[in-house]
Amino acid sequence: MRLGTANTYDNALEQLFRRQAELSTQQEKLTSGKKVNRASDDPTGATQAERALTRMSRLQIEQRALEVQRNALSSAESTLGDAGSLVQSFRDLVVNAGNGGYTAKDRSTLAKQMLGLREQLFALANRRDSNGVPLFGGLGSAGAPFVDSTTGVSFQGIPGQRASTETGVPAAMDGQAVWLNVPTGNGVFTTSLGAGNAGTAWTDVGQVIGPGALTGDNYTISFNVAGGATTYDVIDTITATTVLSAQPYKDGAAIQFDGMSMVVRGTPQNADTLQIAPSSQSDMFKVLDDAIANIDGASGDNKLTQAVTRALAQIDSGMDRLQAARGQAGDWLNRVDSISSRQESRNVQLEADRSRAEDLDMVQGISDFQKFQTGYQAALQSYAQVQRLSLFNFIN
Repeated sequence: MRLGTANTYDNALEQLFRRQAELSTQQEKLTSGKKVNRASDDPTGATQAERALTRMSRLQIEQRALEVQRNALSSAESTLGDAGSLVQSFRDLVVNAGNGGYTAKDRSTLAKQMLGLREQLFALANRRDSNGVPLFGGLGSAGAPFVDSTTGVSFQGIPGQRASTETGVPAAMDGQAVWLNVPTGNGVFTTSLGAGNAGTAWTDVGQVIGPGALTGDNYTISFNVAGGATTYDVIDTITATTVLSAQPYKDGAAIQFDGMSMVVRGTPQNADTLQIAPSSQSDMFKVLDDAIANIDGASGDNKLTQAVTRALAQIDSGMDRLQAARGQAGDWLNRVDSISSRQESRNVQLEADRSRAEDLDMVQGISDFQKFQTGYQAALQSYAQVQRLSLFNFIN
């Protein structure tokens, strides 16, 4: 077969360009450390790498949001801890107010201290995180979630709590559930002195001894003093029926009826009464306000003792809610750690998937580069030989 010199030259030149392109491509891969620098290098690998990068980008966004939620919950948990300390200080002052050696002036001074603690607590309820979002705004709050007015504290946010997901937790707590839903009395019923009482009788907050016997009705315990003997009647004011009649009264003895029990102490006068009513929902701030008002304006040891006893019971209920909310915040913070750990594991897995799809095996890459370099040198030498082919080289 006869081949022209020009044809051989073109073939050699084409081979040289191909080897040069292969060498350049391999050099680019070694420089970048990737075997897929563009989609045309490996469409399947490029797709897998892009999918992994997209998921990794989504994980980064979720992780940033999770850190915002972590910071907010940390602030909420710390705030609830501060609130618990304030309420405990308030409780200590209430206990001190029950000291029989204190004068009305002393109790007034204590009331002013309690008022200061109450204002600090209200400020904590409206605390915001580093982004200016209320910590206790529930499902949302345009401004401060709590407003203090002459009628009491009201919640201006949206009650409720966002649910946790696989990638996030709530960034704000339900302020209404934390601060406002405090039961009065012992949580089932309340005890109070009659408005016109003249004696020294008072009662504790009572307890439930028979849940199945509870009626949820209002009751009046009416004392009768005749001939030096004191008796009492228990009247259901809802059904207008007498539950107990002419029962002998004994100082410090429990009065029991319809699943309820309460210990009455002191000396009642004729026609003195005790009022029993179902527990209702109050709020932490009203509990403190009532305690301040009753302690500052109490007249008579029995009224003071009754006010202190009721205030302590309701403050304890409020503290239980604060502690429960703090525990919930702590649980969410633990969940944040778990979510963050899972996200990191997923990120490592996705990074491995991306690396397998587009990263270059450097050992194999160097070996291929040397192979392509050898091929390029051979093509260059071949071209040099072909370039010297000329008929004039054979004419003497």
